[in-house]
Amino acid sequence: MHAAAPMHLYDTSRSEVAAFAPGETVTMYVCGITPYDATHLGHAATYITYDVLQRRLIDRGHQVRYVRNITDVDDDIIRAARQRDVHYLDLAFGETARFDDDMAALNTLPPWSEPRATGAIGNIRGLIDTLLTQGDAYLVDGAVYFDTGAANGFGSLARLGDDRMRQLAAEWGERPDDPAKRNPLDFVLWRPSDDGEPAWEARWGRGRPGWHIECSALALHELGPTIDLHGGGVDLLFPHHESCRAQSEAVTGQPFVRHWLHQAMVHCDGRKMSKSTGNLVFVGDLREHHDAAAIRLALLLHRYRRPWNWHDDLLVDAETRLARWRRAGPGDAALDATRAALDDDLDTPTALAAIDAAAEAGRGVSAAAELLGVEL
Repeated sequence: MHAAAPMHLYDTSRSEVAAFAPGETVTMYVCGITPYDATHLGHAATYITYDVLQRRLIDRGHQVRYVRNITDVDDDIIRAARQRDVHYLDLAFGETARFDDDMAALNTLPPWSEPRATGAIGNIRGLIDTLLTQGDAYLVDGAVYFDTGAANGFGSLARLGDDRMRQLAAEWGERPDDPAKRNPLDFVLWRPSDDGEPAWEARWGRGRPGWHIECSALALHELGPTIDLHGGGVDLLFPHHESCRAQSEAVTGQPFVRHWLHQAMVHCDGRKMSKSTGNLVFVGDLREHHDAAAIRLALLLHRYRRPWNWHDDLLVDAETRLARWRRAGPGDAALDATRAALDDDLDTPTALAAIDAAAEAGRGVSAAAELLGVEL
């Protein structure tokens, strides 16, 4: 066990780097994909970050219960399935298979559990029923909303002003101007389904769950009322993670998460990599011409919580680095330096520099590279 001192990781809720000292078993929940398109580099950067964290926790002697969900029913996947004239679950199955293939190629460890939203409808209905009974939610014309006005400290996780939260809520389709809501930031827990949309029976009306309640139901069912570490892209901080925290704590009466860790955005052409901007770089396309280990190395070059801009030269440099490490051969040079760098808020650039120096000196670096998930 290599754990003389605690790791230190940035905690979004405290806006500072703080000690992360969980027990022998670490519970970790990371928001997974909505499988309606291929894996892009923003996805890959996120899941590689939590993979490196998982590897270091295991290296320190922990057992890790890492849960990464699959959001296989929501507005995006329903819309995409309709446009492609396929069943939404068929679309989800195919895109999840492509995602799994990319993750395996990038050498990420499989999660302890990978539950699907459609497999948790019973749990979702149970949570909504509890929230309604407690008065934390209300029913309007078959839709159930969470009452943020009654929530304890709604907005305290994201630390955003009311105007900014309303703006982000609108961007995510939360409709803060909906007259059915008691408060503009209230969010939907259950909505009536339109014709042709997936639907399930509930005592408050036939319909389907909202996005946020899906993750709460999966996290609580898989890991219990309080999770050691919760993560995902920083774009999920509000409204998704703020909403998950509020509704989960309303149900359990306990803190939902001990430590929040968020991955910064990857940019391309100076803009956030996203489907709406059309600047996506897909892992599958890069794999056709480049070693997947080099793709992983290119993503590790940047500190996880600082946004950065992708360009093709990064991959060229990563292939040169990979060849240099492989020439150095097997050995445990730079392993302790890599461990120290990862314990310092997952400082992968410093880890890469230490491995570079050892490889240039002709010392084998396979053990240190493996800790970063890079096979030589």
